[in-house]
Parts: sequence; structure tokens; C-alpha cells
Amino acid sequence: MNGSISVINGGSSSIKFSLYREAENDRLSLVFRGQVDGIGVAPRFVAKSAEGDILDEQTWPNSPEYNHETLMAHIIKWIREHRQALNLDLLGVGHRVVHGGNEFSSPVKVNNTVLDKLEALIPLAPLHQPHNIGPIRTVAKLYPTLSQVACFDTAFHTTTPKHAKLYALPRDLIREGVYRYGFHGLSYEYIASQMKTVDPAAAKGRVVVAHLGSGASMCGLLKGKSIGNSMGFTAIEGLVMGTRTGSLDPGVILYLMQNKKMDAAALEEMLYKRSGLLGVSEISNDMRILLESDDERAKEAVDVFIYRIQRELGATVAILGGLDALVFTAGIGENSAEIRSLACAGMEWLGLKLDEEANRAGGPKISTDDSAVSIWVIPTDEELMIATHTKNLLSDHGISA
Repeated sequence: MNGSISVINGGSSSIKFSLYREAENDRLSLVFRGQVDGIGVAPRFVAKSAEGDILDEQTWPNSPEYNHETLMAHIIKWIREHRQALNLDLLGVGHRVVHGGNEFSSPVKVNNTVLDKLEALIPLAPLHQPHNIGPIRTVAKLYPTLSQVACFDTAFHTTTPKHAKLYALPRDLIREGVYRYGFHGLSYEYIASQMKTVDPAAAKGRVVVAHLGSGASMCGLLKGKSIGNSMGFTAIEGLVMGTRTGSLDPGVILYLMQNKKMDAAALEEMLYKRSGLLGVSEISNDMRILLESDDERAKEAVDVFIYRIQRELGATVAILGGLDALVFTAGIGENSAEIRSLACAGMEWLGLKLDEEANRAGGPKISTDDSAVSIWVIPTDEELMIATHTKNLLSDHGISA
């Protein structure tokens, strides 16, 4: 049998999965990917080949029977059956874990001690961490001898200078771990690796990456290393997101507690699920719907989204000491020419000159030839990054494809 690596990305209402096999030159090649979404409402399973052809589809009714654990078991069974048909041996499973805290600065092979430490980090990412850990426990229950690797969204930002991580809070809170961690690290790590081929000169210099999706953030790269990320202690800070506020004056929270009598649960639900593009527009958290709408509230939501991007871009360029390349990635960044155009409008002072025709075509290079700063559209691939880390770590432990 040939070796393969499976990747699992568990979320609050979906579980994404993929399978990679070792190809030529020690590279990994995608075999298939898919997801179960609508968990808690009407779960739907779909799997597609590397070419995008549908391999299987299935739906279930809204029932407590079809929860994260049972649906994860279905995914594992489906992967096992299809990899066996392809004569592929499963060497291990790589998982995306949002928070690594102070403890984990690189991918780690999972054991019970590691799992206990990941559980202890739930208060730092209450809406993400439990759903990242759940699939790990399900796989361990079904296949206790199968190697599993946790890959962290925070790990890439460990190169950020200490002063950039600190909040101006009492030291006892800092000692407890209340400081800026940064997120979307697996995405930024992948983009940094791609820049070495796409724009080698810029990769050795100063790059800003705008990860614009339902979750959105921005990262400053200096020689391929993270020196600043717009997200902080949690995945709320920074840019406006689909349903998350982005940066918010803490006084607003005090006001809501004191005058609106909101408790922690109500605040959490508002900050994570009822704010952002959805909150401002009162229409949708989907940028495509907002761009097509004639409603003034939709326009204002887009304006706020762009304003925060441009403000964060200027701040990130300041800490980099200049700019050699700007990269757009993730769902909105990769697919919305209009948002890319709006984000670059008025930013000529930074040396940005957008080629509108190339932008409408989707790039990859969307800057003019005489632009002082190159502008790129580079699709991210967090799952491939996880698969690569998993393969490398298991190889270090004597398990190879």
C-alpha cells in the first residue's frame, strides 16, 4: 500500500475533511475532500475528487442522533472505505486546532497529556476549541493506535516581537496568558511558502497578507516570518468579519453590562454571531449578497469592512517599515474583485497601483507593471499545510509514506 494523510477541520456547524497521498518529489497530492455542514440543523455530507467531481452526497434529518461525534464517525468510515479501494494506507490524521496557547509553538503528536492541555485552553477560544478537540477524541475512540497530529493557528505568530503581543494590563493577567496570540496562522504560513515562488524578492522583504473571509485578519510578514497579526487574545479583534465585531472599544462592553444588563453568554452570542457584516447590514453576513444589494445598510456594512482593511493595512505597513507586496487570500479575498479594488482605492500613497483588468480576471498578479508594490491573489490551502506538518512530524517519529 501507498501512504496517505487525512486532515480534519472541525467547526461549530461543519466538519471538513480531506485525504492526501505522497506523490513525486516527496510532495503531497490531494485525493479527495469534503465536508459535513448544517450540523444541528440539517446535516449534509458531500465529498469531491481532487478535480471537483462529486463522489458522494448524503443528508440527514435534524435530530440529536446526528451530532458531531456520530457524523465524525461517518466521515472516518467513509475515508477508510475509499482509501482502501485506492490501496492507500492511512498513516495518520492531522487536525486544525485554533489555540495552542503558550504551550504549543509547533505541531505536536497527540496523546492524553496533550489533549488535557488543549482542553484547558477552551476558555481562550470557547467557540472553536471544543469543536477542534471533538474529532480528535472521536478518532482516538474508534482507532486508538492511529497517530494524530494537532496543528495550531497560533503557532505561526510565535515570531511576533514580545512588545507587540502585550496588552497594557496588570502583569498578573499577562502572566496568566492574557495577551495577543494572533490566528489564521496556518493560512499565513502557506502564503509565506508560496511567496517564495510567486515573488521571491518580496518574500525576502515586507509582505502584508489580507486573509478575508467569514473570519478576517491581516498579517505582516518580514522575511516570511509573522511580526504582527490583527487578531489578538481571541479571534474577535481586528478586521470586521461576517458575524464578528472586529476591534471594539472595551467601554462598549461595560456599557452593555451596566445599562443593558447583558451577561457573559449574551455578550458572547452578540460579539461572535450577531455583529460584523450581519449586524451592520441587518441583511446578511455574505459579502456577495451585500455587494448585490441596493440597500443603504448593505453599502454601509461594506464601507465599514473596507475602512477597517485600509486602516489595518496602514498600521501593518508602519510596523514593517514599508511594503513590497500585498496579498489577498481566503474566500472574499480570492473571489471578490470588487472588494480588492475598493481595498486598494486611495492607497496609491503606499505604492499600490491596481491593474483593474488583471483584477477582474482574478490574477494571480493584479498590480500594474510600474507599481512600486506588487499585488497578488493567492488561494490559501490550510489543509495542505496541515497535511504537510502531519507528514513531517510522523516521519520524525519513524512513520513514513
